[in-house]
Amino acid sequence: MPLHPVMMSEQVPGNGPETSIMTKAKPRTQRPPLYKVLLLNDDYTPMEFVVHILERFFGLNHAQAFEIMLTVHKKGLAVVGVFSFEVAETKVAQVMDFARRHQHPLQCTMEKE
Repeated sequence: MPLHPVMMSEQVPGNGPETSIMTKAKPRTQRPPLYKVLLLNDDYTPMEFVVHILERFFGLNHAQAFEIMLTVHKKGLAVVGVFSFEVAETKVAQVMDFARRHQHPLQCTMEKE
């Protein structure tokens, strides 16, 4: 990718063959990396509490939250969302804090997608 913008000549219709406008090509911006937020299974956190976490912090309806909770229970972990770094970090902190305040060992982590 060039470090400086590319100048392009554009013909202006109706103003004769010699009239043109110089325009700058827009630089391509890269999307920031995304991060998966994962919930990990444990043998102590009640299933209903996990469903509540998914509804409260990830905006899922009850059926969606229940389905993801079952995935965590059966497979040991599940991706509960994909976010920018800051949003993922905040969600992990919120879930961990909420679980600790309710004396549950639930683990929530994030990893680069």
